[in-house]
Amino acid sequence: MGAGRKTQTFVVNTKEASPNHTSGHSSARNLGKRNLGGVIFGCTKRTIQECLTKQLFGLPAAHFLYVKKIDPGLPLFLFNYSSRNLHGIFEAASPGQMNINPYGWTDDGSERTLYPAQVQVRVRLQCQPLLENQFKPIIADNYYTPNHFWFELDHAQTSKLMSLLASAIVAPKSSVPENTARRKIFQPLPSTDTMEESEGCMPLALEVEYAKNLSWASNSSDADPSVDEGKEELSLEVEYFNNSSRESDSIDNASVDGHNQQLEAILDKKAVTQDEEDLILGKLKKLSLDRERRDFPLTDYVGEPAVINDTHLEDEELIGERVNFPEKNEYNCSSSHCQSIIAELIREVEELKTFKTEQTLKMSYLERKLVQAENEIQWLKDHCQMVETPSSSSMALTDKVIHPLDELHLDPTESIYLVGGYNGESWLSKLDSYFPSCDEVKTFKPMNSVRSYASVARLNGELYVLGGGDGHLWYDTVELYNPVLDEWTSCPSLHGKKGSLAGATMNDKIFAIGGGNGVDCFSDVEMLDLDIGRWIRTRSMLQKRFALAAVEHNGVLYATGGYDGNEYLKLPDIRCHLSSAERFDPREHSWSRIASMNTRRGCHSLAVLNDKIYALGGFDGGAMVPSVEIYDPRLGIWMNGEPMKQPRGYSAAAVVKDTIYVIGGVRMGDDIVNTVEHCKEGQGWEETISRVIGKRCFMAAITL
Repeated sequence: MGAGRKTQTFVVNTKEASPNHTSGHSSARNLGKRNLGGVIFGCTKRTIQECLTKQLFGLPAAHFLYVKKIDPGLPLFLFNYSSRNLHGIFEAASPGQMNINPYGWTDDGSERTLYPAQVQVRVRLQCQPLLENQFKPIIADNYYTPNHFWFELDHAQTSKLMSLLASAIVAPKSSVPENTARRKIFQPLPSTDTMEESEGCMPLALEVEYAKNLSWASNSSDADPSVDEGKEELSLEVEYFNNSSRESDSIDNASVDGHNQQLEAILDKKAVTQDEEDLILGKLKKLSLDRERRDFPLTDYVGEPAVINDTHLEDEELIGERVNFPEKNEYNCSSSHCQSIIAELIREVEELKTFKTEQTLKMSYLERKLVQAENEIQWLKDHCQMVETPSSSSMALTDKVIHPLDELHLDPTESIYLVGGYNGESWLSKLDSYFPSCDEVKTFKPMNSVRSYASVARLNGELYVLGGGDGHLWYDTVELYNPVLDEWTSCPSLHGKKGSLAGATMNDKIFAIGGGNGVDCFSDVEMLDLDIGRWIRTRSMLQKRFALAAVEHNGVLYATGGYDGNEYLKLPDIRCHLSSAERFDPREHSWSRIASMNTRRGCHSLAVLNDKIYALGGFDGGAMVPSVEIYDPRLGIWMNGEPMKQPRGYSAAAVVKDTIYVIGGVRMGDDIVNTVEHCKEGQGWEETISRVIGKRCFMAAITL
């Protein structure tokens, strides 16, 4: 495309950003996915730090046309509008998506980001930034004004940019004279596992480049057969290591369907590269010691990192960097100096061990793809079963094209967070965001432990998961999830181990209500005060309640149903299942009874819709029930609602867009429900089989 074409221009990642619309022109080259070789993202001096520390690049929504074509591993670059420099080399750590961080590059997170077309990134190779006059000739066809260019790159442009950046690779640290000022450079991005600032892994290419520097220096001295032999052997080892690394990098492009054996073979080969690293280190040590015996001076890096060829230095004006090699008669390499170089090399090679973390992230990505594929297979099986069973025609199964998650515009406010649970085979630590409107699931970082029979509460845009257990033991632990950072942290523990409790938020305080531990049922209520930083016992309920349901509505807590007393744990009795309900109004400083439900029920769910409280399903002492009751606080009475299609308890319920959704649960015994039901006020229930959730029970659910 010609550089003179006009288009829609955007200034990205700055608070003053605003689109300058030029009617009738495109904002992109519209390269096909196969032709897309790389993408340039934008930033300013105010936003570059957030881009790097959060490992996230973003563009305005109009650019999602091509950002959605980004797959993990695609080369990426970052252009600083303030300095007109191009940084790299980065690569995509996730597919391009909308609103990975809906509040990125804002002052306090109170407003939505202006740059929702986003991708998570990691450093592929740490290089010195390029000036615009250095990279502009390569992407000249992308310039449509003297200062603006399209961000899409074809494969040829990407390859040339990567080669030019790689020629200005950041050299490893080494000993320099005390009066020499070093230039501060940004460090590699932290892993997506921690999202914290830390020193990253120094790429192997850096070690290779350093070995080339030693080779160049040794070529300038008298020949020594032992050194030449060592260089040749080291060169072979480096070449073998590079080949192994390139082969292992192919993991990102492996298909989940039908390539498991190939993946395992590649991962096995990656696992042995540590021995190869140690062998390379040994060769470097040998070369350094040989050079010390010959009284040959080692190279010192002064000022900007160097650009070194095998026989000459690149033009200084183009690169703006130089390496000074001291003359042999200026000083001799002391043993301590050589030892310091060796120690530095050891440290840098040790940093290469962090590739294991990167492989863990890759495997986690593949596992998520595998889970998605398994869910789709299960959905297809259920669909076939429904076709073969005409009597189940009342079940709503929607035939639809399965789109990749990154191609959909998903609004986080329209999702339901599903926490932990049990799928019939294993207890879960997973956290999913379920989008019922399109039957899609987005998976986030799992909890620190498997957790079922827990409760969840929301405060300040964060999720608190309280108590629960792993099917054998009960917990007193509490975990906090930050959706912006995708991080879990530990919180102060409850006063006792308990599960099948209820959680709610009122007046910026989190309440843990009732529950039990397999021996006792509790009427206790605990309150987490963030100002104090611990749980405080507060007014207990009037009734012991295990497997109760609770909710906050208009500044008042409501607790309903559950099981009462130790007798139930020894011999089930319908009398131990409660129909009673009570409320806690902080203005009254105590719990008070309200009208009882028409049906005894425990392990049920509560949801608030249009100022009414819905009690959904549960166990009545004899069986799981599909019945629904509705409480109107203004009238103070319970009314029977239309029952659900399926009897279910230990299900999850939440409200999205004036619609109640009831997900999963248990019919009876080991019969886990694999359907989702939903209804609006005054309308009947509709039931669908989700292709992405499958069978799941004993989980907690909440919306943000």
